[in-house]
Amino acid sequence: MVADNASALTIREACRDDSAKLAALIGQLGYAVTANEVAERLGLMIAEGRTVLAAELAGEVVGCLSTSVMRVLHRSAPVGRISMMVVDEGVRGRGIGSALVRAAEQALQAKGCYIVEVTSHLRRADAHRFYEKLGYERTSVRLARELGAR
Repeated sequence: MVADNASALTIREACRDDSAKLAALIGQLGYAVTANEVAERLGLMIAEGRTVLAAELAGEVVGCLSTSVMRVLHRSAPVGRISMMVVDEGVRGRGIGSALVRAAEQALQAKGCYIVEVTSHLRRADAHRFYEKLGYERTSVRLARELGAR
């Protein structure tokens, strides 16, 4: 999707072969998930038309980001959402997260979205500052309730 030859960074759509590395990255966020679970969920997300991006640095997957598109009654165009992003702890601060976000924005705009929102757990203050530096603003409150069935 996007390549930066100076740093050997490539942003591309994630694929099933990335599942083990994606599971390890998601683990860095504190979510226990297996490679098989990631492969299954990735397949479902791709079938739904959702964009899941992988960041490769020198051929190794070092980051990922997932998106969704929502059509809502109160807006004239779909709303894009970044629902998860993680960059490997060992390579943070090199612009990989910014590259993932910009690629996601491009992909969501190509799907007709006019706005992109980000969901992020309250405890991730560093992530909130990261998104604010990219121009994202705190515009709403998201409330959640677990339904119990998975």
